[in-house]
Amino acid sequence: MRVIWSLAATTIGEAIRRRVLLIILFIGVFLTMIAPALTVLSARQEMTVLKSFMLGMVQITGAVIAIVLTVYMIPNEVERRTIYTILSKPVQRWQFLVGKFMGAILALGLMMALMAVVVVILFIYRQSGITSESLALVKGIMMFYVQMCLLAAVGVFFSTFVSPIVNFFLTGGLFLVGSVFNPFMQTMTENKELPPVLLMLFKTLNVAIPNFANYNVQNPIINPGQVIQNEQHYFIAVTGYGLLYIGILLVGAILIFDRREV
Repeated sequence: MRVIWSLAATTIGEAIRRRVLLIILFIGVFLTMIAPALTVLSARQEMTVLKSFMLGMVQITGAVIAIVLTVYMIPNEVERRTIYTILSKPVQRWQFLVGKFMGAILALGLMMALMAVVVVILFIYRQSGITSESLALVKGIMMFYVQMCLLAAVGVFFSTFVSPIVNFFLTGGLFLVGSVFNPFMQTMTENKELPPVLLMLFKTLNVAIPNFANYNVQNPIINPGQVIQNEQHYFIAVTGYGLLYIGILLVGAILIFDRREV
């Protein structure tokens, strides 16, 4: 574990020093801070738009940081030849990969925590106190963090065998498909009137593509009438779902990376 934590700490330091990540974070925080300026609507509409905008900014900023952080992770180490120095020491390849992933999600967590602090402070200021909606915002951002850890695992998986540019589009495309089309595929798998071939195709896609839409809890927060039944059970279930996919992706990445010549 000491090796993994050492690699994770190094990765966090590198992430904090990367200007492109800091610029993305700065833009996200800046846009979140100007959100309260949206005062052209009625009081209720204003709060709805404000919550939607803030959560949307946290999600988009987190997704861009997760993708940029992971697509260059392995290629940069190879290009700078630092990977040869690390692997020449008593460090296993799986330890290297897991350490880099742990560092990436911890750095991502720090950046998203900063955004969460800004969002909650602004929201409390607008509502003149802590309310149940403030706590709901925190829960929503926590779900986004699990979502971004899953996205980071996808980026690490592809980084073991494709170039950064291809990885960028693959990871971003999978996130888009898993967020927008996965609910549709899930619905199609329950349609018994479909031909067996199509039913099998949708079932395969539904399992193969992680369901990122599980973590889009904005609607229940924005529209209080739309409530998740047994919220605690739901959050535990989707977190377990994310951890399962992260484990599968990391095992796949380790198997590929172990056989790759660097």
